[in-house]
Amino acid sequence: MQKITVVSLGPGPREQLTLGALERVRKAKRLVLRTGQVDAARYLAQQGIAYETLDGLHEECEDFDEFIAAAVQRIAKAAARAQTVYAVLDALSDETVAALAQRYPDQVTVCGGSGIAQPLLQAAGARLPVRVVSATGLSVPSTQDALLVVEMNTRMLAGECKLKLAPWYGDDAEALFFPPAEKEGRAFIRVPLCEIDRQPRYDHTTAVYLPNIPLRQRRRNDLWDLVEVLRILRGPEGCPWDGAQSHRTLSRYLIEEAYEVSEAVDREDWEHVADELGDVLLQVIFQSDIGAQYGTFELSDVTTDICRKMMDRHPRIFAGGGDTAAEASWEAFKQRQRGNTTAAAVLRDVSQALPGLLRAEKLLKKMETLGLDQALIPGDLPAAGILQCVRQLRKEGLCAEEEMQILLCRMIDRVEEAEKNWKMSGNDAEKLDN
Repeated sequence: MQKITVVSLGPGPREQLTLGALERVRKAKRLVLRTGQVDAARYLAQQGIAYETLDGLHEECEDFDEFIAAAVQRIAKAAARAQTVYAVLDALSDETVAALAQRYPDQVTVCGGSGIAQPLLQAAGARLPVRVVSATGLSVPSTQDALLVVEMNTRMLAGECKLKLAPWYGDDAEALFFPPAEKEGRAFIRVPLCEIDRQPRYDHTTAVYLPNIPLRQRRRNDLWDLVEVLRILRGPEGCPWDGAQSHRTLSRYLIEEAYEVSEAVDREDWEHVADELGDVLLQVIFQSDIGAQYGTFELSDVTTDICRKMMDRHPRIFAGGGDTAAEASWEAFKQRQRGNTTAAAVLRDVSQALPGLLRAEKLLKKMETLGLDQALIPGDLPAAGILQCVRQLRKEGLCAEEEMQILLCRMIDRVEEAEKNWKMSGNDAEKLDN
C-alpha cells in the first residue's frame, strides 16, 4: 500500500479552502473526497481537479459503523494502486480518518487545511477550552468545558445526541443550534436542548454548541468535579476541618467506608451501594489532594499505578503476551515486584491492619499457594479453633469475614423481631432480657 495523505477542506465554503490544502489536492495522483456535496468540492471541479467521492457509500450502508468500515476499505483499495489524498471537512473530528489511521498507522499522514470548528466557535463567542467532537463519536460529556458537536447530519443522529446530553445538561439547557449553511459567517438559533432534533433541516454542516456549566448548576458530576470540590473545601476559603486533615487522620475512614459498601452489597441495596462507593471515592480524592499539597503523591500517581498494575496483570490483552492472568502466575509476579523472596516474607506482606478473620483467610490462601504444610498452623493457642473454622469456610467457598458479618446482622434482626413480638404481647419492650 502506498501513502495516504489526509487533507481538511474546511467548513465547506470555497473561501475557507487553504492554499496548502488546495496545493495538495492539485498534486494528488488519486483524490478521494468524503463528500462532494460542499462548495469546496464544486470549486475543485471548476478548477479541473478530478476526484471521486464516498457519497454513494452512505446509501449502500445500513448504519454509520458499516459506512466507516466501507470507507476505510475504499481508501485502502485506492492507495493500493497509487498515492492517495483523502479530503474531508475536518481531519481532527472525522471518524473515518480516525479508523483509517488506526488501521494503517504507518501509511496515513494528516496534513494542512482548516477545520470546521473555528467559524462556529467564533459565531458562538466561545472561549477556550472547548471540546470539539463529531456527533457520531459523542460520548458521555464532561461539563467542565464548553462542547461543540459537529456534523450532526440527520434528525436521528441529533436525537441520539440529545439522549446522551440531556442527563448532564437538562432538557431545558440553552443550546446554540447551527442550521445547515455553507456561508463563511455562521448564524445560530437558541433552542432548548430537547429541541435540537426538531429542527427543519440537517446536513454535514449542522452543529450544536453548549457552554460549560458552573459547578453548582451541573445536573450530574464526574471525577473531576469531585477533585474541584475537594480543592475548594481545602482551600483558603474552605472548610477548616477538611483543611486540617492528614494522611494519618483520614486512614480509618477508608476502612469504615469500605465496610459500609460491603454491608450495602450484602443487602442488595444498590442505591445505597452507589452512595457508599462515593464515600470511598471521596477518601481516594481526599488523600490524593493532601498528597499533592505535601508532595507525597498525587491523583495521577494513584491512577498510573493501578492502570499499570492491571495491564501487567493481563499481558495477553494489553501486550499480546501469554495469558499469565492465572492466580498463581499473578501472585508470583506481584511478589517479585515487592521483593518478597521467602515464604515468610510473602506471609508478612499481608497487612496487619486487616480484620482478624479477613487476614486469616488471606494467610491461609497464600499458604496453600506456596504449598506450605497446614501442620505449621499453631494448635495450642486459644484462637486455633477459630482459624480452623476459617479454613473450613474457605473449603466451602465462603468468606469468613462476610459470613461473620451476615451472622451478626441476622442476630440483630432476631433481636428486633423478638422486641416486636414482646411488645405485641403487651409487654414493656425495655424489659426484654433474652
